[in-house]
Amino acid sequence: MGYKLAGFDHLGGVEIDKEVAAVYQKNHRPKHFYNLDIRDFNNLDALPDELFDLDLLDGSPPCSTFSMAGSREKAWNKKKKFREGQSEQTLDDLVFVYLDTIEKLKPKVALLENVKGLMQGNAKGYLKEIHKRFTKIGYRVQVFLLDASKMGVPQRRQRVFIIGLRNDLDLTKLVLNFCEKPILFGNIDFCNLGCDLTDIALSGWRNAKQGQPIGVFVSDIRFSNKKISNTIRSSGGAYHSEQPRHLSKRELCQIGSYPLDYNFKKLKPKYLIGMSVPPVMTAQIANQINLQWLSKI
Repeated sequence: MGYKLAGFDHLGGVEIDKEVAAVYQKNHRPKHFYNLDIRDFNNLDALPDELFDLDLLDGSPPCSTFSMAGSREKAWNKKKKFREGQSEQTLDDLVFVYLDTIEKLKPKVALLENVKGLMQGNAKGYLKEIHKRFTKIGYRVQVFLLDASKMGVPQRRQRVFIIGLRNDLDLTKLVLNFCEKPILFGNIDFCNLGCDLTDIALSGWRNAKQGQPIGVFVSDIRFSNKKISNTIRSSGGAYHSEQPRHLSKRELCQIGSYPLDYNFKKLKPKYLIGMSVPPVMTAQIANQINLQWLSKI
């Protein structure tokens, strides 16, 4: 969605989760789509010619094993189902499987997105290996830690973007410096809905100050009108600042920079938005890649 906002032609994608794949196809109607494990995609022989030498290839391997909110090192090298109904797989090596995809398709620009935790603690060793592998397969690499709230997204969300430029393209380094005016939670176009909380949650909501956790779960947040929205997470609760309720689909879409008419099919909006890079964040990066690099090729 972000690349389409930036004026790119969206050719296709790979997604292992059937329900997520259905949402992807419903909203974007990609020309080439593969509902399978990216490892299996990498083993395909008969791929369309237009998937090679792409202007830009984007990948967001599941990142729960690098997240500071997750189990991190304890989960490395262990198989799990990322979501109910998926195939069991290891997650921490998917960044290297995606690098296999880059080596196979040889795009001009390759982008690998992940969580801030990839730059912290023992995970920095993974980051160094990613950099080495990018270099080995023929790319010059830059690493950016970007904040969506400085890019026109009404949400605090920091993500790592590892961007590689193919060695045969003689271009200057990419500069990404975003400083847009922050959009506060109070600027969101709210719905006027009634209370939908249980008695326990309602008590926690009343006792929590705006911007603070409700009860003992730090991921259950009562948002604050005077602050930028907290990061929308796939799990945990996102509660309105002044109305005792969860945030509505309309509000979540605005915070996540999704279209209000986006079709989530069977998935909960908060789950998908919480798992996503905000489209406007992607669009900002894609626009700069086009202006500084692709338009000069």
